[in-house]
Amino acid sequence: MQQNLAGGNWGISQIHRWTLYKTVIEGMLAHRSSAFCLNPTFKMKRKLSSIQRPFLLHISGAYRTTSTAALQTILGIPPLHMQLQFEARFTSIYRLRIPLPPFLTDTQPHDLEMQATGWSTHPSEHLKPNQISFEDGEAYIARKDIINIFTDGLKTEHGVGAAFCVLTNDIWADQRSAKLNNNTVFQTELTALHESVIYASHLPNHNTFKIHVDNRASIMASSNSKSTNETSRKNFKILLSNPRIKVSWVKAHAGNIGNERADQQAKDATQHGQPYSHTKLPKPHIKGLLRKRMLEEWQTSWKNGDTGRKIYNIMPSVSLRPTNWIRENVIFFSQHGPFPAYLKRFHLSDSDYCSCGAIGTALHYATECIYTVSWHMRKPASNFEQEWLKRVANNLVSRQKIRGIIRFISENRDLFRPL
Repeated sequence: MQQNLAGGNWGISQIHRWTLYKTVIEGMLAHRSSAFCLNPTFKMKRKLSSIQRPFLLHISGAYRTTSTAALQTILGIPPLHMQLQFEARFTSIYRLRIPLPPFLTDTQPHDLEMQATGWSTHPSEHLKPNQISFEDGEAYIARKDIINIFTDGLKTEHGVGAAFCVLTNDIWADQRSAKLNNNTVFQTELTALHESVIYASHLPNHNTFKIHVDNRASIMASSNSKSTNETSRKNFKILLSNPRIKVSWVKAHAGNIGNERADQQAKDATQHGQPYSHTKLPKPHIKGLLRKRMLEEWQTSWKNGDTGRKIYNIMPSVSLRPTNWIRENVIFFSQHGPFPAYLKRFHLSDSDYCSCGAIGTALHYATECIYTVSWHMRKPASNFEQEWLKRVANNLVSRQKIRGIIRFISENRDLFRPL
């Protein structure tokens, strides 16, 4: 199967080959990785590298002698054992509820939000038709017989905050806010709504409440008895037992005095609010921590490696984002291509001289060969060669010239035959 998948170019573009590998191949290889790749041995790392290498070659179109480490960095694809170890670590803590070592994270399984399943109540139980409204509820603010509550939650560079404020007879009767942990905006909006429905449910029964929320998703989740979010389910149960509490959407940042006040309270809470720990951490949080750890391990391996140093001098930092290099760029910057200097190095030719009489390196063809003058760039001084390569790699016009050079050489092999 591997030979079939890693053969040719799969008949599709490079970016689609990359996507196919990341979504299908890695997913297939990661199946049950928690059972065998939580602490991979050296032998296992070598085996996984040999499995990954054919895919890297055919995604990039590079020569077979190009180092695996260089291809991983160019394509933004981590070493396979690191990717599978990342998946194994995540599965262990999130699905199997097994704590990870402290050097990885202090987060415990019970700190993470889990998806709920099934119905939160009997399927026959529903909210009253007038309890939920997705029409702008600003008109209700002027009514004196209704207690209006405004909620908001947001995330800034300072942190995450949630707040609600209570308007009764044109008087701000109460307001509450809290600072959350590394939670999402959706969780924050749900938390603000949750605390507001609890607040309303504890007030006298003769009061009617209208809770104004500027986030449609949190309203929809809280009105759904099959929501997978635990906070949404709690909101649904409270609303079900308190039909006098109504929830309405209100347009955000539209000059609504209550919404603007709640928004400001939430902003203040991101810096000065009381800590709120009842909302558990989302799945993306632990994934982000483990992914950061994987990148650190990959960066250390790339920095201390002994292969792919030509690419390392151009790209010293690893990233999960692929470069926008096409095949010809990979060939040129790796210097593994149809160059006499390369052919002699790997004993594929007896001479490293270009047919023009000079040493046939990649730099030679880009700057001085008489046969590629149409694509020439200014030749750098020898002590600035690495800096020149970095600039060329980051310049679209220069990369297009490289593409022209490599294609011209490939189409005229007899002209460039080593002397």
